[in-house]
Amino acid sequence: MKRPKITVVGAGNVGGSTAQRLAEKDAYDVVLVDIAEGVPQGKALDISQAGPVCGYSTRVIGTNGYVETAGSSVAVITSGIPRKPGMSRDELLATNAKIVKSVVSELVSRSPDIILILVTNPLDAMVHVARRVSGLSKSRVIGMGGILDSARMRSFIAAELNVPGPDVEAMVLGGHGDTMVPLPRYTTVKGKPISSLMSKDKLDAIIKRTRDGGAEIVGLLKTGSAFYAPSASVVDMVEAIHKDQKRVLPCSVLCEGEYGLKDVIVGVPVRIGRGGMEQVVEYELTVEERAALEASANAVRELCAAVDRLMASV
Repeated sequence: MKRPKITVVGAGNVGGSTAQRLAEKDAYDVVLVDIAEGVPQGKALDISQAGPVCGYSTRVIGTNGYVETAGSSVAVITSGIPRKPGMSRDELLATNAKIVKSVVSELVSRSPDIILILVTNPLDAMVHVARRVSGLSKSRVIGMGGILDSARMRSFIAAELNVPGPDVEAMVLGGHGDTMVPLPRYTTVKGKPISSLMSKDKLDAIIKRTRDGGAEIVGLLKTGSAFYAPSASVVDMVEAIHKDQKRVLPCSVLCEGEYGLKDVIVGVPVRIGRGGMEQVVEYELTVEERAALEASANAVRELCAAVDRLMASV
């Protein structure tokens, strides 16, 4: 039986880890793309050689081009640069927007039925770029951020309460960044509301740590950023798509009236299945939660407007 082909663009830490995790599922063919000569080829070879030990027979191809990506069902886009000292926000936006624009054009021209999963930062703005460039329906262009943010919150709660991480359910909406909107009312441990298990002060501290989760890891690593949890979050999405799981996961997608948000890409609960993002699931929000989500959406709108201006000028 022919296996679905998954392309991962960017062979850095996130991309390489994603390719490895996908290979370990033993259910896909994996293509790893990067412009750095030898890097995707070397990592693909290394991942393949782990197969006999780990018990998988996944075909992993490393390449500097896009010919091998033809016929991909899903592509994970991790390529881009991190913000460097002295670099302005606009410089980061412009550089990564150009990269995403080029990558998306190459992918869609060879795989017109593809579903795109964006990881490149600033995430919500890059989903915006990918939608504009690809011309794909909103169901097939999805940003990963909310799953990662929710996973961080779940892990912090699990550590505080000394419970297994999978027992914790949490939902984080909004833009992937400082304006994210954790929803404590929808946070539970084995079905019990978090408010019955933890003080408000402790939960507020965990929410703050969740918002600062990426920066905390960058500060510790000094020369890099998170990649284990991001790659795990991506693979969770790929599995939900290919297994048609209909799971509700927080992802960055285009809202067209849901939650009162119009024409903006922001993290909301979505049902993920074979068609990609199949439905935006609307939770009942308080006035305060809705206002926080609107504020987060407005911050994303500003980023997307800046991207449009920068792209129009080049």
